[in-house]
Amino acid sequence: MTKAFASQADLAEKKASFTRLSANAYAYTAEGDPNSGVVVSDDGVMVVDAQATPTMAKDVIRHIRTVTDKPIKYVMLSHYHAVRVLGASAYGAREIIASQTTYEMIKERGQEDMDSEIGRFPRLFRGAEEIPGLTWPTLTFDRELTVWMGKLEVRLIHVGAGHTRGDTIAWLPAQKVLFSGDLVEYNAGIYTGDAHLQAWPDTLERLRALGPERLLPGRGPALATAADSLKAIEFTQHFVRRLYECAREGVAARKSLREVYQDARKRLDPVYGQYPIYEHCMPFDVARAYDEANGIANPRIWTAERDVEMWRSLET
Repeated sequence: MTKAFASQADLAEKKASFTRLSANAYAYTAEGDPNSGVVVSDDGVMVVDAQATPTMAKDVIRHIRTVTDKPIKYVMLSHYHAVRVLGASAYGAREIIASQTTYEMIKERGQEDMDSEIGRFPRLFRGAEEIPGLTWPTLTFDRELTVWMGKLEVRLIHVGAGHTRGDTIAWLPAQKVLFSGDLVEYNAGIYTGDAHLQAWPDTLERLRALGPERLLPGRGPALATAADSLKAIEFTQHFVRRLYECAREGVAARKSLREVYQDARKRLDPVYGQYPIYEHCMPFDVARAYDEANGIANPRIWTAERDVEMWRSLET
């Protein structure tokens, strides 16, 4: 029997929380659904990751308005996945900021990604009819951009490939607060369908070297201590390494994708199987790991048709 495709059967609403991380930083979290970061300065607000639709972004705005009435000047995209970016229009921001590599990914696969993700997880695209189209950055950078929000320094850093090839973090050096995007996911399923798995652990080492004392991952709870921030980084590293190890060993043994999927589930289910969206992620994760182990360096573009074909081949 085939399982319900991806997360089409996941209809239970999640409770959103809004947590203060530091004098200027807040975390919008929702029990394993995509997180958004918020930076509030003397002269305005930056939102890190916009949510999937304008309707869903309005809930982030509602929480922001409980702490400030200052204008939302910036939306920063940590990477390009529809579930993170298509709500950007709701903020009325002066600038939408992303790495140049993320901009190139939008040109390469933005429409396909949008169609694919909406089909996979309808609950996360509440109000999809309000999406005006693809979200395009108005400001891009190659490696690093410093935004001064009044006296507050916000460093936006394209730290390297990992979850995607365009991953960007927001770092508040004075307060040691890190908004990691999906480079770090904690106590949640880790999505690697567009990942660069060999590079990802080294990219995470660059986050460790910053010494964050507070961290908002892309999914999962906000972390309020240095020890918990490190634990979240290691949680992601451990999963990525074990996943790719399964794929590499399977390819070396000339196993099929289905066989590698079964092997990976046996190894990873006991550690990660209880976390939100793990079941959703694993077919996409193993498919990408299998491709990379076979020498496909640039992740293949997911389409709505490819999604369903892959899911049925693994979950039937």
